[in-house]
Amino acid sequence: MFSRIALETILKSSVGVLRESGTLCSFLSAKPRTCSSLLSGPTIRCVAGHFAVPPMRHYAQSASSNKTTAPVSQLSDIPSTMLKDDYTAVPLAQTTDDVVRRLLSLELASHSEKVQMKREQLIAKVQKHKNDRNSMEVRVAILTTKIRNYQEHLQKHRKDKANKRGMLMAIDKRKKILKRLRLVDYNAFEKVCEQLGITYTFPPEYHRRQTRRWLAKKALCIQIFKDVQKQKAEERLKQRPPKDSEASCAKVGESQ
Repeated sequence: MFSRIALETILKSSVGVLRESGTLCSFLSAKPRTCSSLLSGPTIRCVAGHFAVPPMRHYAQSASSNKTTAPVSQLSDIPSTMLKDDYTAVPLAQTTDDVVRRLLSLELASHSEKVQMKREQLIAKVQKHKNDRNSMEVRVAILTTKIRNYQEHLQKHRKDKANKRGMLMAIDKRKKILKRLRLVDYNAFEKVCEQLGITYTFPPEYHRRQTRRWLAKKALCIQIFKDVQKQKAEERLKQRPPKDSEASCAKVGESQ
């Protein structure tokens, strides 16, 4: 009994909805309406008893993404088939099968091992002889590898302050060594910069705003310096023996 009553009510409500949709469809077919107040562009029409709504194409525009190309890694020029340093001098490693050779190569090596290989390559470019490990050129090569490794890490992790501090300290240390090398051996300095791809920039000249107070202080310091030098010269003259006593001492020495 109750199921029959529920079924009748559902049928009556569905008929009312269909009548309302039919009247709305006839109204829209007589005069098309646009939803310009809510959505710009599409037109809602009634075709064959149902609504035909064109797809919305501009409701979600892709954000303009300025993708910056990642810098080329310093490890990109190292082939993955190259053996590690510990196995390059082993003749058996050259004749092993592919699986063992792959285990001994840089393909499955860690990042630190690859960086060590790159450091050895840069050292071989600038070292003076085979056993040179402490010259200024070698130290510049080691610091260059470390700086580039820091730069690649900071491209991925921009908020790593500890690595940024280490990179700045390494750059400052390398700058001091290059400055010293430029004064001692300019040809070696040019060779190191060319082989390692370093662009040496000169530090800016020191400039200080000249105020009247600063000029007066500078003039006073110069005057004091001149007075002190004059006083020292007078003291040195007083300490010297007179020329007559020097001549008499020389004659006494000759007579003896």
